[in-house]
Amino acid sequence: MRQPSVISRRVAAATAVIVVAAGAAACGPEDSKGGDGNSGAAGKPRKGGTLTVLNSNPQSDFDPARLYTSGGGNIPSLVFRTLTTRNREDGAAGAKVVPDLATDLGTPSKNATVWTYTLKDGLKYEDGTAITSADIKYGIERSFAAELSGGAPYLRDWLIGGADYQGPYKDKKGLDSIETPDAKTIVFHLNKPEGEFPFLATQTQTTPVPRAKDKGTKYEEHPISSGPYKVVKNEGDGERLTLERNPHWSEATDEERKAYPDRIEVRSGLDSAVINQRLSASQGADAAAVTTDTNLGPAELAKVTGDKKLAARVGTGHFGYTNYIAFNPKVKPFDDPKVRQAISYAIDRSSVVNAAGGSSLAEPATTFLPNQAAFGHTPYDHFPAGRSGNPAKAKELLKEAGHPDGLTVTLTHSNDKDFATSPEIATAIQEALKKAGITVELQGLESNDYSDTVHNVKSEPGFFLGGWGADWPSGGPFFAPIFDGRQIVKSGYNFNSGQLNDPSVNKEIDEINKLTDLDAAAKRWGALDKKVGEQALTVPLFHPVYKRLYGEAVKNVVISDWTGVLDVSQVAVK
Repeated sequence: MRQPSVISRRVAAATAVIVVAAGAAACGPEDSKGGDGNSGAAGKPRKGGTLTVLNSNPQSDFDPARLYTSGGGNIPSLVFRTLTTRNREDGAAGAKVVPDLATDLGTPSKNATVWTYTLKDGLKYEDGTAITSADIKYGIERSFAAELSGGAPYLRDWLIGGADYQGPYKDKKGLDSIETPDAKTIVFHLNKPEGEFPFLATQTQTTPVPRAKDKGTKYEEHPISSGPYKVVKNEGDGERLTLERNPHWSEATDEERKAYPDRIEVRSGLDSAVINQRLSASQGADAAAVTTDTNLGPAELAKVTGDKKLAARVGTGHFGYTNYIAFNPKVKPFDDPKVRQAISYAIDRSSVVNAAGGSSLAEPATTFLPNQAAFGHTPYDHFPAGRSGNPAKAKELLKEAGHPDGLTVTLTHSNDKDFATSPEIATAIQEALKKAGITVELQGLESNDYSDTVHNVKSEPGFFLGGWGADWPSGGPFFAPIFDGRQIVKSGYNFNSGQLNDPSVNKEIDEINKLTDLDAAAKRWGALDKKVGEQALTVPLFHPVYKRLYGEAVKNVVISDWTGVLDVSQVAVK
């Protein structure tokens, strides 16, 4: 995982939601779930009507080369199809990867270094021309161009020759490690085994782009659709988008996107309070509106919960994300495992959860991997603190560590109002550690200063708040960036805050990456998480829960554990 690209997406995602933000922020949720057991307005969903999307952040960089998340997120996945995609179902079933343009999840070689895909029949662009494997190869190659930076870094890291390739504008010959022996076949040659390649194939870099239509950085103004909708208007760098049906999209080739509305209007740049107010009132066009980036905050949720009709229009989602305390063991006194363990025992998770908005918006965590099967979650609690902390055990460990009279430490946090790394969480930790004889001095930093400080090995504090979400629902992209010693970045953004470089851990990561049986891989990620957790390099605090309103005319609300948010491709307004 290449850090600079990762952070660009992660910072963007973190600003897109109220609940999620992070010291070591990974991606936030892409969008919404079947509303606390409710699937929206009654009646069978039908085609027709206009869906309005009310958002805080504009859909900038509407180019498949520059987008990061699976399918590029909610709106782009209506326009861009990829080799594989996420399963568009509620809950855990939605964490599965399924075919999209390809007929299946790909055929790996025996050692998972070569992956072969075959395209479905009848695939067409919005102008009626056929989609070919050469277009997918070109779409991937242009994502290597410096002019189109920002996308997922994996292909650059995984493809043979990818590290040095500069994109088709400078090297028209292209990448030899992507072969297209015929119009329907594409073969990838990797520099090491990667059993999770089907997950990577969900990234928008595998979107087909016809070379003749490529306009470089201008392509995003009218990207050529391979999905059910085409862009007919893009104003204000993605602030106002209008999508209409792609007449050449074939439902027979696309089992995932329902494409019920005739038209989709995206209006961005709105204040989060205004979005929730408009969805709450649900007047006029807002009755058929959703948001793909704005959660309900604690105060708003309390108000909504008291109104049964409004509460019935709240979607609840669980995106795989963990908020945690990070230690830098190169800074005293956190170089002593007993000090880290003492803090782990002293944490009052009930208080932390309340500070994060309450149990409706945060669930206590004792494992680094999220509590979802797709990540390989294996329950453990190496330093049981109970619901309100174990200060007696913490004092005992501090005494063994040579601090019989307690100690004073500094906790670095952000000043963002994100209920994750913000002053509310830091204060809850400060109060809990006081009971164990630990005086916590708080150091609050503004958002950019905070990220720059905690992600630089030269300035990383000893004790700070972090958070992490994966690029897809699997243990690999969740665990490795934080604990793989080869991913420590000496100059630039670093996410391995504990600076762990354990050869046995690195070796096991390599062994798991060879597995093409994703269930078997998940079990081993869980076991590795449990093993590394013994070192107390992090203190898991809570997993966020996402609550989003939608209009009263919205039907067929689906929220998967992959995205944690409402899937626009399933929504109907008729």
